Amino acid sequence: MARPNAIVVGCGVSGLTCAHELARAGFSVEIWTRELPQRTTSSVAGAIWYPFKVAPKERVAQWASESYAAFERLARDPASGVTMCTGVELLPHGTHDEAAEYRACARNLRELARAELPAGFARGFELDVPVVEMPLYLRWLESTVRAAGVRIVERTLASLAPALDAAPLVVNCTALGSRELLGDRELRPIRGQLVRVERGSVERFVLDDFDPRGVTYVIPRSSDCIVGGTTDDGAEELVPSDAHTHSILQRCRELEPRLAAAQVLGVSVGVRPARTSVRVEREVPRPGVVLVHDYGHGGAGVTLSWGCAREAIRLAGAE
Repeated sequence: MARPNAIVVGCGVSGLTCAHELARAGFSVEIWTRELPQRTTSSVAGAIWYPFKVAPKERVAQWASESYAAFERLARDPASGVTMCTGVELLPHGTHDEAAEYRACARNLRELARAELPAGFARGFELDVPVVEMPLYLRWLESTVRAAGVRIVERTLASLAPALDAAPLVVNCTALGSRELLGDRELRPIRGQLVRVERGSVERFVLDDFDPRGVTYVIPRSSDCIVGGTTDDGAEELVPSDAHTHSILQRCRELEPRLAAAQVLGVSVGVRPARTSVRVEREVPRPGVVLVHDYGHGGAGVTLSWGCAREAIRLAGAE
């Protein structure tokens, strides 16, 4: 088999998106991965377009805007698992609006009138954003990159050296794995738990990042509804907590009363790869070899995936 001229390490949403863009730019691409897409953290993401637990703000806004446009186009393809959904973001009294720059990317943005606000909230915004149904989207993305000639190789690495030996371009998308592969001690885990329930008559998403009991969201999908969540900084335990499940259901039923009788269909836990700032950087570890990093997206891996991938490809010199 011909030697690839680009290797992507990692096969979550960032790795698959980088591979997609490299193949589109004409590279012969392999993905090396310990886990196939359906077993990565990406597979249990909510996932709604919204920057969360991620920095730096100015770069995040640009990446998020690029990704919004990409997902909006994908929403025209029913097979992609991406849909545009109308919903509301709520801000309680005494909170600082830190998301105005991100929110400005969205279509059909309007501030809610006071009469439209639920009790206990000072402001609210209606907007249209992409909802990405990850089991469907990852299957679509994987099949798309395979159809473009990308080869996916299951391989566990102790370092990036074998990849750097095998191709002149390596893109590192290993999320928390970069702690061990690179010794990056800026990375830290943030555990997130969510619950999958019957959708019932829920049609809109609802977001409340400021509930003191925990970040709270309701995200309707094609045949179910995702409710959450938790942000346990420093935690990596993947076993679901019954106490968290109870708290999530209580908060979300208060926020969206139509969930009152919704049956629980499943509980999932994932670990977000948080970092002081997302790392999208280029290195030249040896003559003739380029290494580009794309990891540390916190709770915004899906939200930033296309924007970060395109910057990574530009840094690689592929555009």
